[in-house]
Amino acid sequence: MKAIVQDRYGSADVLELREVERPVPGAGEVLVRVRASSVNAADWHVMRGDPYFARLFLGLRGPKTRIRGLDFAGVVEAVGPGVNGLLQVGDEVFGEVEGAFAEYVCVPQHLVEHKPSNLTFEQAATLPLAGNTAWMGLRDLQSGQKVLINGASGGVGLMAVQIAKARKAIVTGVCSTRNVEQVRAAGADHVIDYRTDDFARAGERYDLIFDLVGNRSMSELRGALTPDGTLVLSGGGSFTGGVLFGPYRLIIQGKVLGPFARQRLVVLEAKPGKENLAALRELAESGQLVPVIERIYPLTDVPDAIRHVEKEHARAKVVVTA
Repeated sequence: MKAIVQDRYGSADVLELREVERPVPGAGEVLVRVRASSVNAADWHVMRGDPYFARLFLGLRGPKTRIRGLDFAGVVEAVGPGVNGLLQVGDEVFGEVEGAFAEYVCVPQHLVEHKPSNLTFEQAATLPLAGNTAWMGLRDLQSGQKVLINGASGGVGLMAVQIAKARKAIVTGVCSTRNVEQVRAAGADHVIDYRTDDFARAGERYDLIFDLVGNRSMSELRGALTPDGTLVLSGGGSFTGGVLFGPYRLIIQGKVLGPFARQRLVVLEAKPGKENLAALRELAESGQLVPVIERIYPLTDVPDAIRHVEKEHARAKVVVTA
């Protein structure tokens, strides 16, 4: 089968389309013929081995998992021993697992769910990682609460806007000028253009702030919260010159300050799972979660797709078809 393989850390130039052996499902696994996958910030972080300390877990000289990609949507081709009857050959499914930039991928049954019946494979492939992150980041949001989503025009952000509206919250999205209408179309009640307005100085207070960017200080974010509000920290970041920047700095601060702060500080760990995939499927089938796709690339052009996401601040999701 064809797959996007990486042997060493570096730019998208280290990614190669190769012929590799097709995997065989083990106990409790299903083999999925991938029809579509999508690009996430995690893909280029692993590609570059960024931040450097993560290489202790990813692999010192190159990633232990050599095939990139996490999100997938496709058709069950075979089932391994011990797979329950809920998944059968021919089922259309989606989920999250390493190695999704390939024609086939083996997936533990607890990481795969039936595809939303009203979505294409391309649309379904956008949901797993980004949707799960948005779902878990907003799981404590209550009806009528005010939520601010910093980074509302990205893959996670647009899903977070829709999920927050499904929970009947009052949603404010923060984005750049070119994305204001897109965020408004996703359902945001209010949209702040960060190029002209500063939510941290506007005087408004929110019950929950979902930070996906890491471009504000901890004190600025907490200052925009109600006294008993919740700050949810998620997102990427990078090490440059040995200095910790962006979300990583905030995440460390959140872990240190969390036990002592009156306001709730949540460092999000969006672990994949069947229950959350089922929740996303229900939201999609009810029309409350509509994936937004910016571009579609063939499997052969995954390096270009990742370059676009890494360098050009992609709007919504970038999809890869296998």
